[in-house]
Amino acid sequence: MNKIIIAIDGYSSCGKSTLAKGMAARLGYMYIDSGAMYRAVTLFFLRHQISLQDEEQVRKALNEINISFNAQNHTILNGEDVESEIRRMSVSNYVSQVSAIPIVRRAMVRQQQAMGRGKGIVMDGRDIGTVVFPEAELKIFLTADPEIRVQRRFDELKNKGIKSSLEEVRQNLRHRDHIDSTREDSPLLQAPDAVVIDNSNMAREEQLEYALELARSAGATTE
Repeated sequence: MNKIIIAIDGYSSCGKSTLAKGMAARLGYMYIDSGAMYRAVTLFFLRHQISLQDEEQVRKALNEINISFNAQNHTILNGEDVESEIRRMSVSNYVSQVSAIPIVRRAMVRQQQAMGRGKGIVMDGRDIGTVVFPEAELKIFLTADPEIRVQRRFDELKNKGIKSSLEEVRQNLRHRDHIDSTREDSPLLQAPDAVVIDNSNMAREEQLEYALELARSAGATTE
């Protein structure tokens, strides 16, 4: 059984986690949501009123943070299941600023690379194929029409019982896109060898089957 590393990058609300979870399930791989890790850090910072401008305060806070995932792929922050809380707009509005801090990124990248040492993982995020696993056997860059992304995010929040407006979601995604793409440390970039998938008009199953074919072509096998 040959295992590879699959890196999925792209903009917010392009369906990265949906695709990554689907691939992991079909291949028998571990799924890692790198974005959830940054959201968990953001939640901790918000709860403890950590100043992003105080590097020493940020450094000390990072030493108090332990992030893991349970069997349901829920994010566990210092032993607490925070999966629902990290998806709220209060965290979404802040996460890109936290993610742009170099020492935060270095801390998360170390954890992510440790998770991938045994291969057989699918990880999604912003810099997985460029920084975390530049040697990944398969790199996918997801994109979609901005307004389709807005509607998807709005529907996701609504289904979770989180109140928001389309305009609030639109402004949040624009803000996050700008920060993610222009930050100095590990900006959102398409790796030169990544396969670009525009899923604006693709059904989930169609996208999944295409990605699985890419994985098999890259050497992934199942038992």
